[in-house]
Amino acid sequence: MMTDKQVKDTFNDVAKLKGFDSAFGGWFKESSECTVVLDLQKSNHGDIYLLNIKIFVQGMFAKNYPKSKDLVKKQVGNIFRRQPAEYDDVLKFNTSSTDDTIHRERMNSFFEEFVTPFTNKALSKAGIRALAKW
Repeated sequence: MMTDKQVKDTFNDVAKLKGFDSAFGGWFKESSECTVVLDLQKSNHGDIYLLNIKIFVQGMFAKNYPKSKDLVKKQVGNIFRRQPAEYDDVLKFNTSSTDDTIHRERMNSFFEEFVTPFTNKALSKAGIRALAKW
């Protein structure tokens, strides 16, 4: 059975392998143009985490966004989205059908197929414009 801690630990391990920095309870990727923040939020409606993906565009509204706890826990970002529904299973816990190896493989696929391509595009204004069509 996957516990909420195991899901979060697996997410953390894979996020770090994919180039995210862990800080303030979230994960960051930064460029000179944008900062992307990943925040796992426990759902109030079931045994699942929701992945909050927040994009902060440097200079937007005359603001800069240094890495901080507020970016993870208080602010919603200039652009916000969650994981696509087809990946909900990888963020569920208290499920008896998933062993650690299968879950880690599924989490890795989630990053390779969605999180990494999406966040890499979100690190530039041109990439954000391309994501608007995605």
